[in-house]
Amino acid sequence: MIDLFGTAAGAAVVFAATDIDDIVILTLFFVAARTTGRPRTWQIVAGQYLGIGALALASAVVAAGLLVVPDPWTGLLGLLPIALGVRALLDSDDDETPTVVTGTVGVAGVTIANGADNVAVYVPVFRALGPADSAVFLLVFGGLIALWCAAAAWLGRHPRVVRVVERAGHWLVPAIFVAIGVVILVTSGVVGHLFDLLH
Repeated sequence: MIDLFGTAAGAAVVFAATDIDDIVILTLFFVAARTTGRPRTWQIVAGQYLGIGALALASAVVAAGLLVVPDPWTGLLGLLPIALGVRALLDSDDDETPTVVTGTVGVAGVTIANGADNVAVYVPVFRALGPADSAVFLLVFGGLIALWCAAAAWLGRHPRVVRVVERAGHWLVPAIFVAIGVVILVTSGVVGHLFDLLH
């Protein structure tokens, strides 16, 4: 018999600790949806579910020993938000907020890139859990994704947030994506790994 409350609480802590930074990205997506119409709201939600689902599935597969992922190299996913940010900077006009991502797959890609380091946390957790506990974790994750999207949608409608993005969005949104990519590259250790290979 599993401790349902304890397992659910543990899942909530793991999710919140690893996905708090997603609130920023999701808020930017929702502001873009309101100001440019892209990505659409359903694409943001679907992309978030697809991205987190892919991370959880990859973690479960790695935890089961079916796949070995060289940890530092997952940091190369940080190149995705950097590329999206640079492209948006180059394409944007001074008067409009750039559309960094336009569809479900794009949202999922950014979610996966931003959460690649989550796999390092999820793998030992899933390895320690039985099937019933794992199912509880996945159900809690599913509920919290909806909560994250609702919170980001609310922030994306907040007048101050919208004003800031409208005023400085042409450089702020791409800069945040570039910064997220740089943080992923640096904290993953992939940069140091590349330097080691070159020397």
